[in-house]
Parts: sequence; C-alpha cells; structure tokens
Amino acid sequence: MDQNLLYQIGITLVKGIGNITARQIIETLGDVSLLFKEKPAVLERIPCISKKTVTEIHRPEVLKRAEEEIEFISKNRINALYIYDESYPARLKDCVDAPVMLYYKGNAPLNVEKVISIVGTRNATAYGKEMVDKLISDWSKTYPDTLIISGLAYGIDIYSHKAALREKMPTAGVLAHGLDRIYPPVHRNIAVQMIENGGLLTDFISLTNPDRQNFVKRNRIVAGLSDCTIVVESAKKGGALITANIADSYHRDVFAVPGKATDAYSQGCNTLIKSKRAALVTEAEDIFKEMCWMKDKKPQTPVQRSFLIDLSADEQMVVDMLAKTEEMQLNILCIELNISISKLAPLLFELEMKGIVRCLPGGIYRLI
Repeated sequence: MDQNLLYQIGITLVKGIGNITARQIIETLGDVSLLFKEKPAVLERIPCISKKTVTEIHRPEVLKRAEEEIEFISKNRINALYIYDESYPARLKDCVDAPVMLYYKGNAPLNVEKVISIVGTRNATAYGKEMVDKLISDWSKTYPDTLIISGLAYGIDIYSHKAALREKMPTAGVLAHGLDRIYPPVHRNIAVQMIENGGLLTDFISLTNPDRQNFVKRNRIVAGLSDCTIVVESAKKGGALITANIADSYHRDVFAVPGKATDAYSQGCNTLIKSKRAALVTEAEDIFKEMCWMKDKKPQTPVQRSFLIDLSADEQMVVDMLAKTEEMQLNILCIELNISISKLAPLLFELEMKGIVRCLPGGIYRLI
C-alpha cells in the first residue's frame, strides 16, 4: 500500500482539520506523514493543532478508513490527486481553501490552456437550453479543446455537459459525493460518456451522501477550476449565484446571460449584470473579447527586446516566458513557470511598475 497516499488521505479524515488548516500543518511539518508519527507533545506546539485535534489524529479509525479508500480507488482506477502533485489542477491550487485531496475518474487533463464553468438553475427553460447550445456550439468552432466544467445536476448543468459531448469537447462534472455513486441516478449514462471524453471529479471519499451542504462545498471547486464562470439562468437565490460569488472571491471573471425582467429564472443573472458583478454575454465572442482570447490576431514575429532596467533572475524568467507569445493568461503563466500565483503576482506587479508588462482584462499579461 502507498504509505504517502495513506497519510495524504488520512489528514483529510481528521475531525477538526479543514483544508486551510491541513495546508498550514503540511507546510509546518514539511511531510504529512509526520502528523501521524510525531509525539502528541510535538504536535501540540503547532499553533493550529489543539489537544482535542491531537486525540482525533491518533484515533485508529482514521488511517483504517484511509486504507479502505485506497482499496476503493485502486479497484475502480480512480486517480487520487494530492495538492502538491503536478497533476493537481493549478487554478484550484491557488485558492486558499483548495481541497488537499481530489478524486478523479476520466481522461481529460485538468490543466489545459482554457477551462470554463457553466452553471445555472435546475429548472432550465427553453431559452436557457438554447443559450447553452449556442454558447458551446460557437465555442467549439474556435476553441474545441476548452474543458467545460459543471456539476452534473438537473437543468443547466446537465445540458452543458450534453452540449459539450455533442460538440466533442471535453467536459468534467464536479460531484457533491464520492465516486461510488452518481447523483441524480438518471444522469448515469451521461456520466459514463463524460468519463470517455472528460471526467468526474470530487473531494469527497466514497460512501459520502449527497447532503445539502455538500453541494455548496462542491460549488467552490467548480469556480476554482475555471478561468471564468458563466451563469446562464438563475433565480434570485440559488447555487449558481453562490458559484458566481465564489468565483468573484477567487478573482475569476464572471459572465451572465441576460433575460426578460419578468422571467423568474433570469432575475439572478440580471441582478449580477446590473450590480456589475458579472459581464453581460449573449455569444461566445463576448467572452473571447473580455478574456482577450480573440483568435483573429495575426501571429507576430518575435521581437528582440533589450531592457535598460536591471531585472532580478525571477523577473527575467517571467519576461522570457512572455516573450515567447507576447502575452499569456495568469493561470497558464503559473503552470508554464511552475510557480504559485502568490509568488508570481508580486513579480508581475514589479514588472508593471517598471513599464515592462501590462495587465489586460481576463488576467492576461502582455509585454509592452
């Protein structure tokens, strides 16, 4: 049995240790296995660990349950993604409350160049379905390799997955339960197709029920995985608006499809637009423009730049990467440089102050 994986899963099963605390503990100890090997007196000296938590850590049931989960994921060929693995979604990793463990069954890579989430009401209208079809159909003509994220729920979610499959685009569903079931069960056939051209993702272990509170937790992953979130239809309240708010808190772009002022399931979208928490979108090109993803730009001949300003080694590394394409989206830049947003952001700020790069909408950075 993989001992590293045992401890990686184990920390997520300790009562009193959430995702933020777990990352603090791992960074403090340097090795997650030490959480289960160190003496209680040592663990109690860590600020975020209480005596009660130490007792929970040493409960034999914790690692026993982790062993059971390893057997489950091994039997069902599920990929366990630890937050410090290269295969872990880079966009999500930069969210402060990113899950320490993810469980993924599928074949679509999660770190592709463009990832979008489409969310909305479970009571989708004909208008909402039509807009989903239009957006994804148009999108597939320009960026067919974009990964479409949604939650496999009734309404806009499942129509987004179906539209992506129809256009042969990769699509992944984020679940509010373990991978030992599909909820709602009626979407099982679609889920099977998604595994062939996309995947199913969750941070919940097997035997986890799809309880109400889990769907809110699921929404943060939908938002964190994506470059932007598109709300197609939503009432005044609902999970889609929660996802939009979370995406905004992660500094990701939010878009909303407008509707009639009298339509119940357009009120949420109209409010997002009216309050300037989302940009209005009626076609895929609106998003391309806002995100600076226009493909009609002619390739430019690389320009040899000679800066008279002294750059640090890290700043020069960023400039060299941007010089290859003239501009690059923030998340992709992090992936290419293999550094976190927290480390990259101050470098970009310094380069902006020195007049070397410019920040554009959609998190795009361009060499001046």
